Amino acid sequence: MEITKIIEAIEASERIIIHRHVRPDPDAIGSQMGLKALIRHSFPEKEVYAAGEDIPSLTFLAQMDDVSDELYQGSLVIVCDTANQPRIDDDRYNKGKQLIKIDHHPVTDSYGDIEWVSTDASSTSEMIVGLALEARPRGWNLNNEAARLLYAGIVGDTGRFKFPSTTVKTFQYAGELVRYDFDRTAIYDGLYEAEEKVLRLSGHILQHFKMSENGLCVIKLTAELLKAFDVTVEESNQLVQTVADVKGIKAWVFFIEEPDQIRVRIRSKGIVINQIAKKYNGGGHPLASGATVYNWEEANHLAADLEKVCRDEV
Repeated sequence: MEITKIIEAIEASERIIIHRHVRPDPDAIGSQMGLKALIRHSFPEKEVYAAGEDIPSLTFLAQMDDVSDELYQGSLVIVCDTANQPRIDDDRYNKGKQLIKIDHHPVTDSYGDIEWVSTDASSTSEMIVGLALEARPRGWNLNNEAARLLYAGIVGDTGRFKFPSTTVKTFQYAGELVRYDFDRTAIYDGLYEAEEKVLRLSGHILQHFKMSENGLCVIKLTAELLKAFDVTVEESNQLVQTVADVKGIKAWVFFIEEPDQIRVRIRSKGIVINQIAKKYNGGGHPLASGATVYNWEEANHLAADLEKVCRDEV
């Protein structure tokens, strides 16, 4: 069983380096840093590092380590919450002695010496909780820091336990985590508080959005619009749920213009959209995916594909 192999690989390794995907969300940080905290607490003698770039909006959760090239020699490398190799933050992930993949996205790229994928899990953070509980009889233990990080990851990927991916197990594991001493209010504030300029852009979106007769909403955040509201591409992450509660909506897509590409965030109330994301240099979950296009014509083609799926949905 993969989870047992992962536990044994960690126990056998003196040095572990943990990666996650580029442009991380709370689950990427939560699973990466939660696993680091779990291993360090359970095995104080081990060296454990977290690789990748810091994201200012999530440094309240944790900050990455400075990992030199030399440290990869003989190390166990674990990649969390990353479905395909091009999205792994820091391409040195393949320079260790062994590579492990832990993920909850549908498999689009099978990689690693050990691959543990659970698409039934709400989040990779939930999977790490499961790993901790599985290893508890072997002397592994969570602590306050690991619980804080893993709880944040679960909250982020379940939309505060609202998304359909939330299961009985999700609540059971969250219940296990809240036994530990950490500030849940601070987590919610850190994840969901928004600056005034972001809320003003949210208001602009709500004033001007249009929904098609098939239930699709297309939002285009051009570079000009982002500049007008002084909102960065990273800050626009907070806007993806802005139209989620509109009555009759089936799916929505945000196109966010960057200097060399257009970032795409797609969400759905029920129709499967990850195959469309895959067609446009992306992927993800059936109801929540991301993609990348390189001009507005390509963006319009993607929107047309979504429109067709919405129209065909009974």
